[in-house]
Amino acid sequence: MVDIASKKTEKKTMGRRKIEIRKIEKKTSLQVTFTKRRTGLFRKASELCVLCGAEIAILVQSPADKIFAFGHPSVEALIGRFESGGAVSPETGASSFRQFVEQVEGRQKYEEAVRRLEMEKRMKEGEREFWWDEPFEGLELQELEEYAEALEVLRDNVSQRVEALAFASSFPDNDDDEGFFRF
Repeated sequence: MVDIASKKTEKKTMGRRKIEIRKIEKKTSLQVTFTKRRTGLFRKASELCVLCGAEIAILVQSPADKIFAFGHPSVEALIGRFESGGAVSPETGASSFRQFVEQVEGRQKYEEAVRRLEMEKRMKEGEREFWWDEPFEGLELQELEEYAEALEVLRDNVSQRVEALAFASSFPDNDDDEGFFRF
């Protein structure tokens, strides 16, 4: 006989629980938590705008150094108003915001170039690491998509090479026959 009361008490998920507020060390958990909380923060800001008519600008920098923004009526207008200390045209705020974003993007490009340079340096020093051996825990979605695409290309190349070797090995080993190539 099956105990119905014991089945009701079994939970499949952990549900909502109070967590200790401290720095999350595991990078994947950190990224997941950041994404969920950023979404919640932006949703609450949107609700505050609708309910109270507030004008809000939020800039958040992710652990992967990407900038996310929420603004009502717009981030550019509010930043421009803040910088000038009062009312300002949206064009002025937009140019200031663009300058800020360009600085952040420039820093990100610089850091990416430094990472590539370090990787090339390690390769030249004789370490036999391959790009697919590098950790991918801290990569953003776009980088992960590029990584997956590169892995598919690698898989296809390896598959083609295996087929070519299998094709070449299916012929008798004859040194006189110049019509076949060896791999």
